[in-house]
Amino acid sequence: MLEELKEEEIVNKVGGRFKLSTLIQKRLVQLNQGSRALVNVDTHDKMSIVLKEIMEDKITLSLDNEVQTLDEQIAAFEGPDLGALDL
Repeated sequence: MLEELKEEEIVNKVGGRFKLSTLIQKRLVQLNQGSRALVNVDTHDKMSIVLKEIMEDKITLSLDNEVQTLDEQIAAFEGPDLGALDL
């Protein structure tokens, strides 16, 4: 899995080496603090988990340099549920 770091595909997917490094570091912190993996893998190697999450588009780096999951991306795109508001 670490071989993917040598390929430009993962660098381009995230938007550059600095963004990739930031995303990996922040996601590793989340996993070490108890966050669950967003992919199914037969390993406990957190680096492999993070790389697979990136390759499967499960996580990205938001504009404010925070880890954003696919569900959070969808929610942000859809906007707030205005039907739930009492207007």
